[in-house]
Amino acid sequence: MEITSFHPPQRILMGPGPSDISPRVLEAMSRPTIGHLDPEFIRMMDQVKQLLQYAFQTRNDMTFVVSAPGSAGMETAIVNMVEPGDTVIVCVNGVFGGRMQAMVERCGGQPVVVEAPWGRAIEPEKLEAALKAHPEARVVTFVHAETSTGALSDARTLAAIAHQHDCLVIVDAVTSLGGCPLKVDEWELDVVYSGSQKCLSAPPGLAPITFNERAVAHIQNRKTPVQSWFLDVNLVMQYWGGQQRRAYHHTAPINNLYGLHEALVMLKEEGLENAWQRHRENHLRLKTALEAIGLEFFVPEAERIPQLNAVQIPDGVDDAQVRQRLLEEFRLEIGAGLGPMAGKIWRIGLMGYGSNPKNVLYCASALETVLKTFRS
Repeated sequence: MEITSFHPPQRILMGPGPSDISPRVLEAMSRPTIGHLDPEFIRMMDQVKQLLQYAFQTRNDMTFVVSAPGSAGMETAIVNMVEPGDTVIVCVNGVFGGRMQAMVERCGGQPVVVEAPWGRAIEPEKLEAALKAHPEARVVTFVHAETSTGALSDARTLAAIAHQHDCLVIVDAVTSLGGCPLKVDEWELDVVYSGSQKCLSAPPGLAPITFNERAVAHIQNRKTPVQSWFLDVNLVMQYWGGQQRRAYHHTAPINNLYGLHEALVMLKEEGLENAWQRHRENHLRLKTALEAIGLEFFVPEAERIPQLNAVQIPDGVDDAQVRQRLLEEFRLEIGAGLGPMAGKIWRIGLMGYGSNPKNVLYCASALETVLKTFRS
């Protein structure tokens, strides 16, 4: 078989990520590559840092981008904050809370799991009970917006409970950053990480992250070295820090960072609160359209992520067949359920550049057309 240049098909991405990318971001990524220590690139890095501080709603100096996807943001947070033998309260209500638990274990930490049913928010009362039962704990982890289920937990309340028990919090905001209210400083969140490919609508492969002063002090007082060289923030910040001279740490993904920079410029131009409202309004449009064709949501209304909609698959409908037809006939991608939700829900993303009324109507119409096959 002759191998030639790859030309991907045009898709409408309405799954759990990646999301559709604006032509502005794609154009930015095509600009000339320069060195990762070039003064102009350093200037752009400083702007990315400032734009991320706006997106996270923080003044944290240790705000930067991990040169790897959101799961590496998770690992960066955990390997820096958790030492062997540490008791860590891990809230689990889906795949990514479970992934946090696995990472804590790999760091030698002792996880105490606070569970909620898949599709539900973490219950503050359960976290309170776990902290009372384990006064030795010093770190609490939870997922703000659980991508596997579409459930949104109350980050402000969970963080306040953790702090009352002298614990720091690690928050997964991979799906929430840029799509729904997230206020790092106001809610006193200690470590928060995200991903570039969700509501920021930048290319996959980058993980924005921020540490407040309490978290930095915690890291500086570790008794053991950080388990990962590449993800040790003490080393990474010698490259991303504010000093005029930057120390080489790794070769940054230069053109991907151009794309993230442009996506963050677009977020700033729109206004963060306007972006949150747009995601909310398009969720309500989708809710109306899907309920009109007989589909039901999996997550209770008060606990839903507007930008990631978990929809129950009707009885007698073949999950894989529907998604295949949507892709082949309508160029439309929606997401399958993960773990115990496989075959039970679809995950429909309305994230970033793809969160618009046109996509809402197109998705609902395409689903209605395909589902008629199973209802006739």
